[in-house]
Amino acid sequence: MRTRTSPVSRPITIRRALARDAKRLTRLVRGSGAYEGKYASAVAGYRVGPDYIETHRAFVAVGADEHEGRVLGFYSLVLAPPELDLLFVADEAQGRGIGRLLVAHMQSEARAAGLDRVKVVSHLPAEGFYHRVGAVRTGTAFAKPPAVPWDRPEFEFRIPSE
Repeated sequence: MRTRTSPVSRPITIRRALARDAKRLTRLVRGSGAYEGKYASAVAGYRVGPDYIETHRAFVAVGADEHEGRVLGFYSLVLAPPELDLLFVADEAQGRGIGRLLVAHMQSEARAAGLDRVKVVSHLPAEGFYHRVGAVRTGTAFAKPPAVPWDRPEFEFRIPSE
């Protein structure tokens, strides 16, 4: 477990997700303000199950100073093929640097796994975030109706060896 300090000096711990986190992660995905309105169909009925958590490298950011370590965000790294499958930060926790901490942690995990690149298909409202954290635009993931009826930007994180 690693503790880091966010820009507003609140300790954040990033730990491996546990099967018991599944419901909280599902609520975070479904409740994301980034998926309101026309984007709601992409997460309607979406479920992060215990089986998903156990099969993937899923990590959560928790507030160490908050009641019972409330989940502030999470990500999931798939190793083959290398992809950042999910990355969410709770609406009320955005702007505290948690997304940036999760990306740095993901890059460290990818490096430890011997990966040199990690792909991410971005949600349109998150495109600016991925630019700011160093991802390079590589293309477009085309719509897959009915769940995702819009094209999405595709990025890549290049993972330098240390």
